Amino acid sequence: MQLKRVVVTGLGALTPLGNNLNDYWNNLINGVSGAGPITRFDPTNFKTKFACELKDYNPLDYFDRKEVRKMDPFTQYAMITSTQAIEDSGLDLDAIDKLKAGVIWGSGIGGLKTFQDEVENFTTGERNPRFNPFFIPKMISDISAGMISMKYGFHGPNFVTVSACASATNAMIDAMTYIKLGKAKVMITGGSEASVVEAGMGGFNAMRALSERNDSPQTASRPFDKDRDGFVLGEGSGALILEEYEHAKARGAKIYAELVGGGMSADAHHITAPHPEGLGAYNVMLNVLEDAQMKPEEIDYINVHGTSTPLGDVSEVIAIEKVFGEHAYKLNISSTKSMTGHLLGAAGAIEAIASVMAIKHQIVPPTINHFTDDERFDPKLNFTFNKAQKRVVNAALSNTFGFGGHNTSVVFRKID
Repeated sequence: MQLKRVVVTGLGALTPLGNNLNDYWNNLINGVSGAGPITRFDPTNFKTKFACELKDYNPLDYFDRKEVRKMDPFTQYAMITSTQAIEDSGLDLDAIDKLKAGVIWGSGIGGLKTFQDEVENFTTGERNPRFNPFFIPKMISDISAGMISMKYGFHGPNFVTVSACASATNAMIDAMTYIKLGKAKVMITGGSEASVVEAGMGGFNAMRALSERNDSPQTASRPFDKDRDGFVLGEGSGALILEEYEHAKARGAKIYAELVGGGMSADAHHITAPHPEGLGAYNVMLNVLEDAQMKPEEIDYINVHGTSTPLGDVSEVIAIEKVFGEHAYKLNISSTKSMTGHLLGAAGAIEAIASVMAIKHQIVPPTINHFTDDERFDPKLNFTFNKAQKRVVNAALSNTFGFGGHNTSVVFRKID
């Protein structure tokens, strides 16, 4: 069976750096931090009092009040970016076969705010406490894909992947596979997360996973810096339109890049800590290169998972050195989480978009907030510290790893 080629024809972004693709990308390459004091709730009693929140976000700019009441923020974000990506793709929705169009989305947590609010309302209600009838439909992770498909009438494959912070990349890999196998022509994929709420902040603080650099939020996410102390919680969404190549070509679509491979692996080691020798990260990058039928030296840029945690950054670099050998010194490596924070289940989507845009514009976004070298990292590696770098980017690899030892990786290549 001849596998189909898969290309990216539309992008949408709602991030702490901007509420659309252009603002997101421009702030990425200019090294802007999306972190700041939390405005969503009073963080006084939390160890961490800052996050990477969306800026100037009002759901009523996108939905009417009735719609807002029925959607958790994570679903709102999914709907907004899917609409952006559809519009960007130029798809004629009346002309495509909607039986061959689907939605595969990712979210690590889903409707956390809805869950928190409903339980609190139930337990503190003065009279006749009861749950809202929209509680379950708003909370469940799969509702995002369902809502998108209902809006566009897409009758093809439809589900949500849940693999912690690897969720969106798992969704992209699944969407790519359905197109490769000829089971779909068009797929909306990506991920969304809305966890900057008390439960999210309190939970990650309890794990000691978050930075507590309250005196300097904008410099708190500092991947590969010696003084990194944890990740910065972020929120938002990213959406990609994946399309079968011949289908895209026939309609004269603009093509950002080709999605040539996806890899998956498990650490099988610990519920939160990465394998200390980077075994899972090593295996997933070997897997994605094999799936893409590419050699390590064909990769120009790696958008790393790079969360700014003491253990995670080290294990990923160990894996990169093992996979790429001497070619590792010719790579550009960067962690855009230094600017966006960690969007959990949506991270893979916005980082895939960053990788695609690096190919389109031939520039690598930086890893900001580097102040002190960490002796555990080879100084000859190019982490693209503090400033974007122009270079030839024909192929970009994006890593996304999640609690539970879930590892995913995708490779995008400049279209022939």
